[in-house]
Parts: sequence; structure tokens; C-alpha cells
Amino acid sequence: MGDYNDWQPRVHTLKPRNDGERAVTVALPGETAQSFRYLAAGDYWFNDESTDHDGANNRLPT
Repeated sequence: MGDYNDWQPRVHTLKPRNDGERAVTVALPGETAQSFRYLAAGDYWFNDESTDHDGANNRLPT
């Protein structure tokens, strides 16, 4: 969830891939920074550690 969906859960649901991972693709406006985090079962929030930290516990794509 993130800026791009107004932090609303279940708007962009991760779908299973053939390799067992889950993924979703979201089209975003060019040259904008979007904050995001993952929300797992049990209301567990976590970050993608391969992205830049913006100082507010959210992540920015690199």
C-alpha cells in the first residue's frame, strides 16, 4: 500500500507467480516519488529493504 492507492488495503493485491513468489504491477506517473510499505496477514507492516528509506518508515523506489 502507498501514496498511489491512498494507503487503502486490498486495492492492489499481490498475486501468486509461477516461482512461488507473489507480485503486483502498478502503473505510476513518471518522475514521481511514491512512498509504500507492505501489509501482511495479522496487520504486520514491513518494508522492502532494497529501497531507500524516506525517514518516515515508508519506502521510496530506487
